[in-house]
Amino acid sequence: MDQPPREPGLDNPMGHPPEQATGNDGSPKFGRLLLVLICAVLMIVFITFASEAYFS
Repeated sequence: MDQPPREPGLDNPMGHPPEQATGNDGSPKFGRLLLVLICAVLMIVFITFASEAYFS
């Protein structure tokens, strides 16, 4: 029944680290990553066709 006094604002009895804030604070955007992926694939296709034309 008698519990030791806890610090005010201490809502973490297991001692876990506080959760990180969610939001758009520097996280990469999906559209930007998709654009980079498309550019990389197009560059690979271009290199493939150019090397085939050059060596044939």
